[in-house]
Amino acid sequence: LSRPKMLRFFVAASFCALAVTGTIPTVLWHGMGDTCCLPISMGRIKTMIEGKIPGIYVKSIRIGTNEAEDFLFSYFKNSNDQIDIVCKDIASDPKLANGFNAMGFSQGGQFWRAVAQRCPKPRIRNLISVGGQHQGVFGFPRCPGNDSTICDEVRRLLNLGVYESFVQDNLVQAEYWQDPLNEAEYRNKSVFLADINQENVKNSSYKANLMNITNFVMVKFLKDTMVQPNDSEWFGFYKPGQDKETFTLQESPLYTEDWLGLKEMDSAGKLHFLSSDGDHLQFTDDWFYENILPFLK
Repeated sequence: LSRPKMLRFFVAASFCALAVTGTIPTVLWHGMGDTCCLPISMGRIKTMIEGKIPGIYVKSIRIGTNEAEDFLFSYFKNSNDQIDIVCKDIASDPKLANGFNAMGFSQGGQFWRAVAQRCPKPRIRNLISVGGQHQGVFGFPRCPGNDSTICDEVRRLLNLGVYESFVQDNLVQAEYWQDPLNEAEYRNKSVFLADINQENVKNSSYKANLMNITNFVMVKFLKDTMVQPNDSEWFGFYKPGQDKETFTLQESPLYTEDWLGLKEMDSAGKLHFLSSDGDHLQFTDDWFYENILPFLK
């Protein structure tokens, strides 16, 4: 195709999802130890959405050339590299050109937020974080799936030194590990979380881009045994110097000094704090339809 014809094709395709079906596309991003397309996880979510919103375009992010790589990279591929890959992926999809709703599960939640902050086009309309750890984690109590070898390797690397450059550059979970007992080292050496949370350099574009979304939905699992602390799913975390008492988003300097625009978004009614009375990523179909589906329409 010549360049003018390619441009016309891209523009025409970009209007397809909205003009023809009247729906807004949804893009999913799975969590640790999962893949884009497992029938019992992201495949099921995709089917549930399609069953309730006829004609909707639902895409599920895959990192790598196949599902085996996608699974492995959920542990062992630099988060920043993954964000770059997804930014290019969504920008090249004409069906997303007019915007889309982004839904991330577990670490996929903070990954989508990083995309929203770093890559404003195509625009994320509603950002839905299901169990995402927006202030990170301090603990690795339980590992998903049945591959104990990978879980053992993750723990070995964390024990080796979570802020060692080799670990930070290669282990996904280390890149959103926040040590409340040593916050200076965390801020100085975190290659991902400290950046997207504006804990060092304040990037004005991160704030402006995040504020451009319509709704930011955060789901907290009240009986979560995987995320420590589960307050992180609502942007809370341990108070500095200990790992027992926690603070809320509204008590944090990230909010009071409005590093990311969350305070202003909260005042505008853009923040939505939802909860599910279960363990990590455990919810019923009815709960999903009642609480999440309205943000996808």
